[in-house]
Amino acid sequence: MKNITYIILKNIMIISIFAVCTYGFTEVRSIVAEGYDMYQNAVGLESISNRIEKLKQDDSYITTDEISVEFKKKIIQSEDQRFYYHFGVDPIALGRATMHNIQAFRFVEGGSTITQQLAKNLYFTFDKKLERKVAELFVAFQLEHMLTKDEILELYCNVVYFGEGCYGLEEASEHYYSISSDELSEEQASALAFTIKSPNYYNPNVYENAAA
Repeated sequence: MKNITYIILKNIMIISIFAVCTYGFTEVRSIVAEGYDMYQNAVGLESISNRIEKLKQDDSYITTDEISVEFKKKIIQSEDQRFYYHFGVDPIALGRATMHNIQAFRFVEGGSTITQQLAKNLYFTFDKKLERKVAELFVAFQLEHMLTKDEILELYCNVVYFGEGCYGLEEASEHYYSISSDELSEEQASALAFTIKSPNYYNPNVYENAAA
């Protein structure tokens, strides 16, 4: 079993380093404090367990057995190649994002894992503020302790946005291809995985018509 104290210290260290590298030492305390308050307020209004339970009651919710193997493979390749090996944060992606933020002198990239993206979709807006990123990290760490990797991936596939008002793989499959998600071909699965990078520009209706 993982040592809880070690995990907490490691998480705090990652959050602190990310904040310092991006915004400077003097702002770290307020950023982390505000982010933690945002996290506390979010889960205080509705616990993660309750939020997940409500999500599973949706008519379009699908379990991991109903998600095509091809789509799961494509989404991991596209969004989070080290998904099964990290603890909610990918230090390599985080370091790369931090360097880009330093070069741009602003928050332009977050290095988000699938777990972090799930946290954001469950609770937070998509504004690029570091306080929100800190809050997202706290939720992501909690998700990693509560759930298995396969459960996290299942939830992610049910909340991620695919453009044109479609949330979740089942809605996207029916909207773009008029089929159930477990009927997706390899090409269709690849197209939907690619859509997530920019749903308004890369969804099948826009991207395939532009390429025609």
